[in-house]
Amino acid sequence: MFTGIVTDIGKVLELEKRGDLRARIGTGYDVGGIDIGASIACDGVCLTVVALGTAPQNWFDVEISAESVGLTNIGDWQVGSRINLERALKVGDELGGHIVSGHVDGVAEVIAMKDEGDSTRVSFRAPDALAKFIAPKGSVALNGTSLTVNEVDGATFGINFIPHTKVATTWGDVAVGDRINLEIDTMARYVARLRDYG
Repeated sequence: MFTGIVTDIGKVLELEKRGDLRARIGTGYDVGGIDIGASIACDGVCLTVVALGTAPQNWFDVEISAESVGLTNIGDWQVGSRINLERALKVGDELGGHIVSGHVDGVAEVIAMKDEGDSTRVSFRAPDALAKFIAPKGSVALNGTSLTVNEVDGATFGINFIPHTKVATTWGDVAVGDRINLEIDTMARYVARLRDYG
């Protein structure tokens, strides 16, 4: 489990297609404190660490199944891509965002951006099947970042990014047309299930 509070911006150092896709991610994390088999959310996708190293910088490797590549924006990664990272939640950690599983539900698209003071309002189009789970003032995880929804209109929804978020995550790099990993709020999923089968 994760909180959607990004704690590092990683960089894709290598991509290798084997049976699955293997990615090497450069990180500011102390890799001496990461175990093989640990889960790290990479742009919101829960991935398992399979190797670690420190040269030429700290890095960890993950193996990514074809299904994960097909259901997320990982297929867009290139060597040099910057990605949001979060270590798994430990018992007793502060829950600063919301409960995030790292199981991406689909890919949203950035359809508009507008500066509002120092903040940036970004509009997204969600897949139709997921739109019903997104509500004003509700939570979503986008590329692994816990965010509050400002407004919703059908499958379109808006998020306001404050300057801190744009610096502490990769949201300062976003552009219209980008494909974004979307994880809907777990509570919204259960409410919909209860409504349909209650």
